Amino acid sequence: MPSRRECANAIRALSIDAIEKAGSGHPGAPLGMADMAEALWRHELRHNPENPDWPDRDRFILSNGHASMLLYALLHLTGYDLPIEEIRNFRQWQSKTPGHPERGVTPGVEMTTGPLGQGIASAVGIALAEELLAARFNRPGFEIVNHYTWAFCGDGCLMEGVSHEAAALAGTWGLGKLIFLYDSNGVSIDGHIDPWFDENVGQRFMAYGWQIIGPIDGHSSKALDEAINVAKAEKRKPSLIICNTHIGFGSPRIDSEASHGAPLGDDAASATKKNLGWDHPPFVIPEEIYKCWDQKAQGREREDAWNRLYAEYGRQYPELAAEFARRMAGKLPADWRKTASELLAWGESKKKDMATRVASRHCLDILVGALPEMIGGSADLSGSVGTKTSSSTPLDCKTYNGNYIFYGVREFGMGAIMNGLAIHGGFLPYAGTFLSFTDQARNALRLTAMMKLHVIWVMTHDSIGVGEDGPTHQPVEQIPALRLVPGLNIWRPCDSQETAVAWLSAVEGNTPACLVLSRQCLPEIERPGKMVEEIARGGYILHGCSGKPDIILLATGSEVHLVMDAARLLEESGKKCQVVSMPCTEIFDAQDQAWRDKVLPPDCRCRLAVEAARGDCWGRYVGLDGDIIAMDNYGFSAPGKELFVKFGFTAKNVAQRAMNLIEKSDGQKQAF
Repeated sequence: MPSRRECANAIRALSIDAIEKAGSGHPGAPLGMADMAEALWRHELRHNPENPDWPDRDRFILSNGHASMLLYALLHLTGYDLPIEEIRNFRQWQSKTPGHPERGVTPGVEMTTGPLGQGIASAVGIALAEELLAARFNRPGFEIVNHYTWAFCGDGCLMEGVSHEAAALAGTWGLGKLIFLYDSNGVSIDGHIDPWFDENVGQRFMAYGWQIIGPIDGHSSKALDEAINVAKAEKRKPSLIICNTHIGFGSPRIDSEASHGAPLGDDAASATKKNLGWDHPPFVIPEEIYKCWDQKAQGREREDAWNRLYAEYGRQYPELAAEFARRMAGKLPADWRKTASELLAWGESKKKDMATRVASRHCLDILVGALPEMIGGSADLSGSVGTKTSSSTPLDCKTYNGNYIFYGVREFGMGAIMNGLAIHGGFLPYAGTFLSFTDQARNALRLTAMMKLHVIWVMTHDSIGVGEDGPTHQPVEQIPALRLVPGLNIWRPCDSQETAVAWLSAVEGNTPACLVLSRQCLPEIERPGKMVEEIARGGYILHGCSGKPDIILLATGSEVHLVMDAARLLEESGKKCQVVSMPCTEIFDAQDQAWRDKVLPPDCRCRLAVEAARGDCWGRYVGLDGDIIAMDNYGFSAPGKELFVKFGFTAKNVAQRAMNLIEKSDGQKQAF
């Protein structure tokens, strides 16, 4: 019977072999954390390798994602669909073993990690999801939601500010089923960390309201087992197990940054295996060690027992069981079309002018009351961004009831926690902040898009219309920057009807979305009949003309009514105008060529785009013959209406710039 150290050494050997073959990777962490991984994955983690999506599995997050070979070795050894060929193809084209773990690529990988600290923060969201679902669906004798969230993290993860943001909330929320194992090896890429990270991490987390265990010997199976048991016994506090380890354990580069981010090399790799007593060829694991690691039978038994419990639960609580299944599958309710119709009817109704942030709140009043999976929040701006609705109930940390989270001033933590809620399943998270402050959450938004998570951001105060708050609060570069993120739909509606369609698209789309909304009131735009389907295509003809237009005017959000007014001025001068509202460029770009050519006829090269932000992204629509009215600098502190005039966002200036373009083709000059 292989010893536990021999089982851990299988992780070390596979990590060495894969990294050496790839010629790149991070051997230090897998060598140092192998004993931690053996203690958790062989003896504690509840999972089923034959069904990585079993709803009541324990969740495991490798926050220090550069240690990816540790995780791939675990998945391979325990029986996931990750054969040895994939280990051999570590970091290669189209392999299931990329350089850092990626959700949706490797069976058993819960989230994409690598940017340090985000795994910690998203693990908090995952653990919160478990508690919320348990409070909603569990009944006496039927704990159908009863699992732990485990995370490995390193020194670098705990340096990142997002770890502070999320850990503070985890302590406040009392997430007793959240357990971190901290690989405290005292070394990062730049060397021994004492000159820049000498704080008492345990005391910091204790101040957050966590249970602190250790420091323990992270290479002692006995100490690890005892620590894990102590952690699980605490029901009202998250736990941090501080594991003192040696980076590069067993290698000639032990306790050195030299083992962190580069292969050991042939000589050092051979010496490491000799030090570990591992004398097997590369990528060869003895059968007796495979047998010790294999979790397929145990996993099958665990899931079968849960399935029997869930079947009886379904007989006694059929409505709850159906609702749980629906939410975990990410499906909309059976009566969703009724809710969608109500939403669109409100958008189309005649109403007074309003800010699109206000329109968004009205939409949320309809949606949140109909979709129990929606869980909202804000980074200390609930009243300003309109995310708290008549159906919102603040989170109760004692009972885990509620559908609204006050995140405090923690934009990054909020984004990463929303990602965790979506990763777990059963929730559609949304939250809001000012558009200019989304820069603090940019990396979380990037991972949202990379993982294709159904998360919705409400971003208000979208332009220089913010006014007196000045350039710090007036977003200029944020909209085009967000449009650069692949897979992220950016909606900037111009009125209530477009706002309603934006929300419909965001809920139905099953993709990440951002709603960019105004603080100032915007006029309701008259449309010829129903244009819901056209709006839903991301860009459409709001105002047309007979025959070929002399010019096409494009705009989004608060600038749409300006170009409509400018079009009237131009038409009074005998010019034919086509006005295009482009609330979501990403969705418009995904339309078929026929639709795009209808909205932007190729034979009309006279085009003018207007948006109160940096205009770089509009070049592909207006071409070299077109023009753009945009912001070339930061804003100014003054009333919003005055700023629009000062920066040229007026109907008269738009009309004049349009006329200047028309002059190029007909040689005539006309002024307004």
